[in-house]
Amino acid sequence: MANESEILVPWSGRGSAYTEDEIAAVVAAMRDADPQSQGRYQSEFEQKFAAYIDCPHAFAVSSCTAALELAALLCSLQRGDEVIAPAHTFAATVIPFARTGATLRWADIDPDTRLVTAETLRRLVGPRTKVIVLVHLYGLVCDMDPIMALAREHQILVVEDVAQALGAKYKGRQAGSIGDFGCFSFHTHKNITTLGEGGMLALRSSEHAARVPGLRHNGMHGFAGGQPRYWVPAMSNVDFDIDGLWPYNFCIGEAQCALGSKMLERVATINLERKARAQRFIAAMADFPELAFQKTPAGCGHSWHLLAARFDGQRYGKSRDDLIAYMAFVAGIKAVVQYYPLYRYPMFQKAGFGEADCPETDRFFDNMVSFPFQQWMPEGQFDAMISLVRSALEQMRKGI
Repeated sequence: MANESEILVPWSGRGSAYTEDEIAAVVAAMRDADPQSQGRYQSEFEQKFAAYIDCPHAFAVSSCTAALELAALLCSLQRGDEVIAPAHTFAATVIPFARTGATLRWADIDPDTRLVTAETLRRLVGPRTKVIVLVHLYGLVCDMDPIMALAREHQILVVEDVAQALGAKYKGRQAGSIGDFGCFSFHTHKNITTLGEGGMLALRSSEHAARVPGLRHNGMHGFAGGQPRYWVPAMSNVDFDIDGLWPYNFCIGEAQCALGSKMLERVATINLERKARAQRFIAAMADFPELAFQKTPAGCGHSWHLLAARFDGQRYGKSRDDLIAYMAFVAGIKAVVQYYPLYRYPMFQKAGFGEADCPETDRFFDNMVSFPFQQWMPEGQFDAMISLVRSALEQMRKGI
């Protein structure tokens, strides 16, 4: 039986490693950033990011959750409005929308892509539907054209949760630039990270964009008409951007923005490296069809943020839990499960969102396994994981 000290392939909370140039960019910002928030490094990061995803407006924030909070505010939701979202996602995807008083409706996922589709969304669309929140989960981009057609047909706003899919494209367009809002993450687990936390809100509407700076930073504004003396009547004004909606502080530090600008140069390379490894792993498991990986439809790009599969071991009398237990306690691989359907959590049940008709969501979660897949994993360790997983699957077939 393997214990924690005997784990050969750990599950890491750090998605990527920094280069010396990236470390130097942080050190330079530590030395010369003035101020250390809301300064030139932030402006540079926002400009580079907007250009990278080809979207007119981008705002750096403290987390993807902060980006989602701002998107939820800008959607102008009222109590009784409905928001459709997948339940197979991290809780932060929907909490900001629930906070508005809107009603959450859970969309099922496609069994092969593990993402929502126009078909799984359409059955939930009604006269009160105001927003669709979709998630490019595991790094795979949703089939956007049918979803956008559905949304435009019913005048529904679309929020893309791109936390896991930076750099992935849909028919040549960057994920997060297609809907009305794109919400990105630079959390420690992600393909690029700004010192553990960080996010970006991208949006197309100039009207919405004009409201973000105040909502992001405590309602801070300049005085209308300017100030003959910079300190009169005060150093800055404070006002609502949207009447009755209190602002937040979702600011991000200058050193984080300096790092984000530098890492942005490496997104394509990181994603290609992850893709090569994922394809190698999947190919190595080809003779174990009981392990089904995410299908990638034509035109839908993938950033390969995570390496998750469904284990269908019923034929051998084995469950997902049997496989993970064998890998953890015998083989020394710390695989995990992710994205417990949100309607199963006490918080959502207590809020009245515990009912769902999502059989594919249930089936996938109850049989899913996510393998360690940090970008910095040494080649020898990755090769060992392939060999050990194959051995574990062989043992499952033998009923061990």
